[in-house]
This record gives sequence, C-alpha cells and structure tokens, in this order.
Amino acid sequence: MIGDVTSTALHAALTGLAQRQRVTADNIANLQTPGFLAGRVDFESGLRSALSSGRTPTGSAGTVARSLEPTRTDGNNVNLDAETVIATETGLRYQLALNALDGKYSVLRTALRTA
Repeated sequence: MIGDVTSTALHAALTGLAQRQRVTADNIANLQTPGFLAGRVDFESGLRSALSSGRTPTGSAGTVARSLEPTRTDGNNVNLDAETVIATETGLRYQLALNALDGKYSVLRTALRTA
C-alpha cells in the first residue's frame, strides 16, 4: 500500500506543489527587480500523463517556465495580486494532498494494529 500508485501520485503532487511555492516566493521577492520575469511551475501535465498512460508517477519536480505576461516599463512582470492567489491556492492544494496521504497512512496504521 505504501508504494501504490495513489501514494506515489500524492508524493509527486506534494513535490510539485512545494516547488510551485518556492517559485512563487521567489517571484514575490523579486517584485521590484528590473527585468525579472515571473516563474510558473507545471507538474500537473506530467503527472496526468503518467497516470493516464498507466506509468507510475515519479517524484520529479515540474518544469519551470518564465511567464510571458506583459511587463512593466522596468521589464518586470510580477503581479503581486496574482502571486498571492497562486500562493494561497498552492497552500490549500498542498494541505489537501497531505490530508489524503494521512488518510491512506491512517488506514495502514489501523490494519497493522488489528493484524
């Protein structure tokens, strides 16, 4: 059960979400850096592809691409409002994945106690 596809997918999602949180924090930290382009993390497409093709998802991080959103006159395109929404959503998704993983481990703990 520990190495099942669901647990592996949840671990891969946690890895991708943690990477997104780091990139978002970096974006916010560089809000006033001239020429800085916001980073965007995509791990969902790789995870979805692995699951739909029957492959076991890996815990590898997603891809980071620079945002193509329009820039300000200083060449920076970080939008604090958008980054705040991304950070909040990522935190909520991370908590949801942790809760799902905790539920799986809880079932395992219960099974081991009754065995």
